[in-house]
Amino acid sequence: MGAVYTRRDFLSAAALGLPLLAAPARAFDVAAFERARVLKAARRYLSERPYTVTAERGPRSEGGPHDFFSEGDYWWPDPQNPSGPYVQRDGMTNPDNFVGHRRALMRLSVQAAALAAAWRLTKDGRYARHAARHLRAWFLDPATFMSPHLEYAQAIHGRTKGRGVGIIDTIHLVEVARAVEVLGGSRALARDELAGVRRWFAEYLRWMTTSGNGVEEREAKNNHGTCWVMQVAAFAHLTGDGGLLGYCRGRFKTVLVPGEMAADGSFPQELRRTKPYGYSLFNLEAMSATCQLLSTPTDDLWQFELPDGRGMRRALEYMAPFIRDKQRWPLKPDVMYDAEWPMRQSSLLFAGLALRRPDYLELWKRLPADSAVEEVVRNFFIRQPVLWVGK
Repeated sequence: MGAVYTRRDFLSAAALGLPLLAAPARAFDVAAFERARVLKAARRYLSERPYTVTAERGPRSEGGPHDFFSEGDYWWPDPQNPSGPYVQRDGMTNPDNFVGHRRALMRLSVQAAALAAAWRLTKDGRYARHAARHLRAWFLDPATFMSPHLEYAQAIHGRTKGRGVGIIDTIHLVEVARAVEVLGGSRALARDELAGVRRWFAEYLRWMTTSGNGVEEREAKNNHGTCWVMQVAAFAHLTGDGGLLGYCRGRFKTVLVPGEMAADGSFPQELRRTKPYGYSLFNLEAMSATCQLLSTPTDDLWQFELPDGRGMRRALEYMAPFIRDKQRWPLKPDVMYDAEWPMRQSSLLFAGLALRRPDYLELWKRLPADSAVEEVVRNFFIRQPVLWVGK
């Protein structure tokens, strides 16, 4: 028989200074469940030095040494015109495109988040101080910082120097932002340093919300539009921008749910892709993180529903059976990396707590938490639930 979850097990943000429904008090101790995994990784990362965008230059980048650069995954040389503009092969990743900056950003997210989670669990200053080294290198050090924009992300050779869709590359800063908030209580960063990191994120927010690329990404009708809202919510949460937090809550209700979710809870724009299973999981993760970031005791996005019932409850009801038993998935397998999914999806954890579904929590606990496959790391961007729920 599964654990019984009472009302007291679901504490509110008002008591904890965390997202709504952040800490089940007794029935499910996320910190205890995650402790061994977190500390094993964090101990290993204590010996890893920071590595930022300035360590490697993309050969086709039109930007400078501090500018993030990446190339569109599914774009390849044209067999009919090898030296001309690249052509698209949806779902098929070109291994020769430049991914050095993306790997560096993923590395930051993986390591800084694990170190911050380890500090939260142990209060051992070594973890906080080493996480702070990474944050200084990426956001403060004049020699190694990353420029707070993505003008040159997901470029296409022969077509464009960068695109709005490139903003999805910084989904890996979402958990970094959570780490910064947690580390604020550690004193590993001086007050002016913490202010400087927040200032970097505020500048990036301005670019995301005002630039042509940012507006283009905001208006995307699929997972890109979801990830824009999730990122803005995460960075606004860190910087204390109440106006943007309110804007994102409204956009979730009036744009994301009505525009992306079908009556059965599926995401039609993701189902039509060549990797429908992975993309459906990815969009669900982004929507779930958005709810976790934006929900308040008086405005709980987990409980929000349109008149026809569309909302997060239905989205989980649609996808959870296929996470529990992938053989039931009605569409063709993903063209790449199909065997690598599902992972320990944070949507199950967040929804299990928010919607009081212990079956989701039990399923979450049984799934793999980590992967050595780069494509999985790239698309599995919430890896440290200790930063999101608990104490």
